Amino acid sequence: MQTHLRTLGPNEAKVVLTLREQEREIVTATEIIGILGSEPTARTVIRNLVRKGWLTRLVGGRYMFLPPEHGPENLGENNVLALAAAVVEPSYVGWWAAASFHGFTTQKPMSIAVATLRQVQARTIEGAEIRFVKLTDRKFFGFTDYMIYGRKVAVSTPAKTVIDCVDRQDLAGGPAEVARIVYGAASEVDGGELADAALQTGSTALLQRLGFLLDLVGGSVPAEVLERLRTALPRSARSSFGGAERRGGDIGYVNRWGLFVNAARADLLSDVPRSGTGEASRC
Repeated sequence: MQTHLRTLGPNEAKVVLTLREQEREIVTATEIIGILGSEPTARTVIRNLVRKGWLTRLVGGRYMFLPPEHGPENLGENNVLALAAAVVEPSYVGWWAAASFHGFTTQKPMSIAVATLRQVQARTIEGAEIRFVKLTDRKFFGFTDYMIYGRKVAVSTPAKTVIDCVDRQDLAGGPAEVARIVYGAASEVDGGELADAALQTGSTALLQRLGFLLDLVGGSVPAEVLERLRTALPRSARSSFGGAERRGGDIGYVNRWGLFVNAARADLLSDVPRSGTGEASRC
């Protein structure tokens, strides 16, 4: 009779007990070879531990350990954020998934975007689609460990989450969803922290988009924060937000931010619980 219980043979038990004693969450094939002292034996044990639900394969030679606390049955690992963040180090969960985690949106993204410093191929782990986004050094900051279902997971901070979403609308559900995220964060995140994070990226286009969106959705961001963003803009700076081309009914050029907005105000505010009160919202 087929069983889904996580049974252990002698060598498998040795690996599991060693990992549990060391309080390991991530383990490599090389480390398991070191525990058992034999590569052929270790390869067999690894295959068995994956099949029985003690290890989840993240990437070649790298595994997440599912300790005895997960129970006697082979149910797999359902902490998709932990799986996503564990594939490569250093990395952090960002953009739409981070915005959902911080409560800035009620939408649940279909895939998880993870920031890295090197190119990593997208993959599906335990049914979760994970995309890896290579960032430059100057944008790879603003994350910390959060405890999520008993595991430490590196996630962008609330302020950096907003900045990342404004910077890459394609990774945050599109222009209207980014507006919803900015609205959700405006009353929760310190305006000074938003400005600090935006300025640290060194991106003029990001400053323009962030200032426009804060104006659009209203909220409690102090006027001096918006002025700080404006004064950091070169006078000749021009960038865009929204679609690739302008359509009838789009907001168009917003002089205050030097920004071409290829989206209609009603569309951008479609998921915002209330209309904004700032200057851009009256365009």
